[in-house]
Amino acid sequence: MSSITDLAARLGAALRSQSAQVTTAESCTGGGIAEAITRIAGSSAWFEAGFVTYSNSQKTRQLQVPEHLFVDVGAVSREVVEAMARGAQQASAARYAVAVSGVAGPGGGSPEKPLGTVWLAWACGDQKFARCFHFGGDRQAVREQSVEAALVGLIKLVSGENPIEG
Repeated sequence: MSSITDLAARLGAALRSQSAQVTTAESCTGGGIAEAITRIAGSSAWFEAGFVTYSNSQKTRQLQVPEHLFVDVGAVSREVVEAMARGAQQASAARYAVAVSGVAGPGGGSPEKPLGTVWLAWACGDQKFARCFHFGGDRQAVREQSVEAALVGLIKLVSGENPIEG
């Protein structure tokens, strides 16, 4: 598997070839996806803005995630990450977006959403895709696996593939 830096470089090259922008909407990764993207020299050509919305209130304030979703389905859900991706796209005017929300640990898990449960969503224009992952390891391992999965999905999406297949 490629390193996170290699994945970010591949993503940058694909975005540059389309003159396209990407944005991030992150919770459990705390800006890790944006950090990976901006490791690449020249990334300002394809990345102008990202959002770290760790609290539900900031997900609503910055990304217009409907408050009722947190009660109805919880922050770690398909509906919330899809709304986060859309909100980030609208706020940044980027063509592509990725959003993440999960339970990185060491606390916060439940029988329905155990530690390592992470939802990712990718969006391009009106298309949106979401997938639930169950990552193993400690907090850092869950976060790193989330960043890697986010970048892999973005590369697929920018290349015209379905980011949740394969």
